[in-house]
Amino acid sequence: MSLSRAAIVEHLQQILGVEQVVTDEHVLQQSSIDNFRKLENIFGVYTLPAPAAVAMVRSTQEASAVLAFADEHGINVVSRTGGTATEGGLETVVEDSIVLDGSPMDRIISVDAYNMQATVQCGVPLQALEDHARTLGLTTGHSPQSKPVARMGGLVATRSIGQFSTLYGGIEDMVVGLEVVFPGGKVARIKNVPRRAAGPDIRHIVIGNEGALCFIAEVTVKLFPYMPENNTFLGWTLKSMRTGFEVLREVMVAGYKPSVARLYDPQDGALHFSHFASADDCVLLFMAEGAAGITKATAAGIAEIVARHDECQPVDSQLIATWFDDLVWGPEKIWRENERIRATRNVNRTTEISADWSSVNDIYESAIARIRREITGITLLGGHSSHSYINGTNMYFNYFYDLIDCAPEDEPAKYYLPIISIICEETLRLGGSIVHHHGIGKARARWVKDEYGSSYPMLETLKRAFDPNGIMNMGTIIPR
Repeated sequence: MSLSRAAIVEHLQQILGVEQVVTDEHVLQQSSIDNFRKLENIFGVYTLPAPAAVAMVRSTQEASAVLAFADEHGINVVSRTGGTATEGGLETVVEDSIVLDGSPMDRIISVDAYNMQATVQCGVPLQALEDHARTLGLTTGHSPQSKPVARMGGLVATRSIGQFSTLYGGIEDMVVGLEVVFPGGKVARIKNVPRRAAGPDIRHIVIGNEGALCFIAEVTVKLFPYMPENNTFLGWTLKSMRTGFEVLREVMVAGYKPSVARLYDPQDGALHFSHFASADDCVLLFMAEGAAGITKATAAGIAEIVARHDECQPVDSQLIATWFDDLVWGPEKIWRENERIRATRNVNRTTEISADWSSVNDIYESAIARIRREITGITLLGGHSSHSYINGTNMYFNYFYDLIDCAPEDEPAKYYLPIISIICEETLRLGGSIVHHHGIGKARARWVKDEYGSSYPMLETLKRAFDPNGIMNMGTIIPR
């Protein structure tokens, strides 16, 4: 027999103490969603079942006790730290869920400058770790737009990526070791070593699991030398995205590792570069960083490659450097954007995919064309590539639309999901991946079988093995 809402709260209070179990109605409403339903927060209208409680855990042992209790009684658990997810992965779609909040676990355990790694609890803000590392002349190399508000556990759980990924990689390239808690309360530690060949790399069971398999309690990540004095910026305008993709491909195939390699189409670029780019200009930009010799060689090599394409016209590097200074989204920017949406009812969303070099431009063109044909109310539609590899790149669609005859709580169904559908359908049709770094969450879970194809049973097997009672974040990754 399932426990009542009141009984769940009472049991959690016995495990954690009254002060660590949050039952305030407004907090529970806010904890029922993430940024997929950001308009519900902006306009104060909530449509999903509020959780029974938010359990604020301060240690691995407390998280273990909560998960043991939840598993015994079949209670859905949604793990969270910073709460910056964008694809509905943190939604409490099951009545009387428990939100397992690790944000109080905010201790930087160690920063090892000799072995170039840092160990932190899951609730440590990325900005706090980065600020501390920089006092030692080091950096995490990880800089997503959410950097001022994101926390380490959530970044690992969503397989996040940062703006300097072309040099440092995604979070999966940075994670050294982990401590996690599985349903039933079992604690597992993956030790900190640079590499091992002792079977499959089990870190990747944890990285990107989006709370559907386990709770991430502790993370060890690599550190890198921080030498901003050597940063070099380069930029060009050009008329064709296809040419821009080709330049990116040539740079990556040649083996250069700029920290940033980005290509903007005219519509998306107009939001950032209208002071130097014309209305039909694409913008191609790079940043090289690291040791002086490496930075100099990287910048020279990129410039040589771009020079082979007469279409590309150079831009004053200081214009690119200035733009980089305002790239992250902290609380103030988020507040201003929310106020803009509240006042104008004009909504901005993004969706990111990945593909090989042969397919990415076709995906970009076909998705853009379909959205323009099929979706009304669009006020801006464009995109950019911001994370490249030797065998392909990502495409980040950026779009704005007016809420026409639409209540804020109906916005996902009327606008966001139809646009995601078009992007996912065109990406799958042309052989790409429907998600590059935001996670599948619940919003894109309906396409997970198409995404995985014949390998989908491997994913299902992981879920059954690690969460046999199905208590971990129901509906995320694996659809309900």
